[in-house]
Amino acid sequence: MPAERLASVPAERSGSVPVAQPSPGLQQPSPGLQQSIAADQPLATGRVTLATGHVDIGPRYVDDKWTLLVHDGTQARPVWRDPDETVFRVSDAALQAVPDDPAYAFLGIDAGKRVHVVPQVQDQGVVWLGWNSQDPRVMQTIDRGVTLSLLGVRGPGTLTTFLQSGNFAAPQVLWRSAEPAAQPMWVEVNTHTHANWVFSTPGVYLVSVQVSADLISGEKVSATRTLRFAVGDAASVDEAFAAAADVPGPGGQGAPDDGPAEAGDSSGGPGTPLLAALVGIAVLLAVALVVVLVRGAGARRRAEFERSTPPTDGRP
Repeated sequence: MPAERLASVPAERSGSVPVAQPSPGLQQPSPGLQQSIAADQPLATGRVTLATGHVDIGPRYVDDKWTLLVHDGTQARPVWRDPDETVFRVSDAALQAVPDDPAYAFLGIDAGKRVHVVPQVQDQGVVWLGWNSQDPRVMQTIDRGVTLSLLGVRGPGTLTTFLQSGNFAAPQVLWRSAEPAAQPMWVEVNTHTHANWVFSTPGVYLVSVQVSADLISGEKVSATRTLRFAVGDAASVDEAFAAAADVPGPGGQGAPDDGPAEAGDSSGGPGTPLLAALVGIAVLLAVALVVVLVRGAGARRRAEFERSTPPTDGRP
């Protein structure tokens, strides 16, 4: 498979930044990048497997709660879906060979090995996964943009997500599951972007993603959800649905799938700063009380000693 299959167009801010023209021989930009999202698009229920077509992940409010959902554009009328009820099927139609090119050494995969790639440019036979910050209420309430962070990946191999422009520029690595720390990625308001998602080994993958933002009101919001992938024709969709969303996060700690978070919540909840302050005050009061008691006991011992010692007239 030639190297240009992994090369594509740069990220685009929908409706504002023009797409760079690819070099001759590379695939042309996909028209699906030019999209807008209506405020009344419904939240669908029930399990679904998405194997082809256009899908994004993105923030949205559900019952006034900030969360991360799947925007399913595979139907005539787009809908939003719960990640826990959605599996992305990456079939063997997505297999590509890793280019024999040092520019792709960041993949950590031997050149020539066939891997499953969700491509940056749409392939009609493969699910086309990206992200957006285009929900109308999200655009009205966030301050400049959102942060998408990879917290952890559980699966039989590695996941790498990267962008590449069509002019043979170096790949821009966004997420690598081999990295031990959380990996934040800035997404401006009204952005719609697709990237290359490379899975090194077939099987079931759980990908923990956090979306957070500062609101124009001064509040902070954050939510963590788990994306489910069945990679390869032999991978079990049922297993992907059944897997517990307890993906290890940075430092080996579990990254809980908290579902929709209260608007105004930080990742620790709205009461966390107040609780921490109250605990700190309690500790200071306890320390002060101990100091007072110790000093009081010392003063009593000195007074008792002075009372029990006869006065001297200065003679030896």
